[in-house]
Amino acid sequence: MSMPNIPNITPIISLDRCETIDLLLSSIALEEIGLSHILNAEGEKLQAFLEKSDHCLNDYLRINDSVNKTLRTIVKSQMLLQFKLEDVVALDETSICSCVCTCEHQEGTGKKRGCCHHHCEECCCHSQGCRCKQCENNRPYSDY
Repeated sequence: MSMPNIPNITPIISLDRCETIDLLLSSIALEEIGLSHILNAEGEKLQAFLEKSDHCLNDYLRINDSVNKTLRTIVKSQMLLQFKLEDVVALDETSICSCVCTCEHQEGTGKKRGCCHHHCEECCCHSQGCRCKQCENNRPYSDY
């Protein structure tokens, strides 16, 4: 199993809103990775149990109960992570990040990948406050 990489955070906390959102998303991803390792270990435990042929009914019931409890715990964690993800997405939608756009332009979307600002082809602006016709037509309703 590979170990996840956690970003190096200095003792002086100097994170802006966008960096905080990125770290929250990273923490969700790291928890998902941890849960996937637990699921993998449960699968390996079950395979090792089934490879042996000298088991009675009680052994099968015990292993079933053990796997069932672990899966229930993982499902509970998944539900909490889903709630956390929904909250972070809501935070991300309401924040205006001041990003430096250095990424590739996505075809036909009017946005640059990884950038929170709208890039207008018509007037070459890079602002969410643009009032040109193309920007007005492509602006999501939440921006009004």
